[in-house]
Amino acid sequence: MRKIVYDFAMTLDGFICREDGSYDGFVAKGDHAAEYLERLQKYDAVLMGRNTYEFGYQFGLKPGERAYPHMEHYIFSRTLQFDSEQLNVVPPDRIDMVRALKNSDGGVIYVCGGGQLAGALLDRGLIDQLTIKLNPVVFGAGVNAFGTSSAGFDATLIDSKQYDNGVMLLQYDVHYSS
Repeated sequence: MRKIVYDFAMTLDGFICREDGSYDGFVAKGDHAAEYLERLQKYDAVLMGRNTYEFGYQFGLKPGERAYPHMEHYIFSRTLQFDSEQLNVVPPDRIDMVRALKNSDGGVIYVCGGGQLAGALLDRGLIDQLTIKLNPVVFGAGVNAFGTSSAGFDATLIDSKQYDNGVMLLQYDVHYSS
């Protein structure tokens, strides 16, 4: 069975971005950023919502292209329509298809951004691991890292690392309540 990892940056108060989608205040440079780029190489599929996918446009991503060339892409959206063999656009009400993906052959699946998507996956017991880049900043409001999830789970810390710039890398295995 493939592992699903939610790998994300978060503020001390639990937000992945500000209410307007900006992320100013996150520490952008340092060893944690280089290690994140290295970590991306271990993923072979990515799950993301439309907002996260379209966020890449401001960095040169073209509609219908893969954000991560070496990964199979699953974009959850009701509105995106591409004539592209590079992406799988999945209606949000089909999130249970992730269970079949998890049971298929392949490597680690990356949940990229999107508190709403992460929350939906947590509600279905599909996320196996959290990799949190905890940033030393408080936004006060924004997009919650777990959306509106009502999933209860325990987490076991499996690794942690402190960087000189104040960022902490926290990795947890997720255990769902019955």
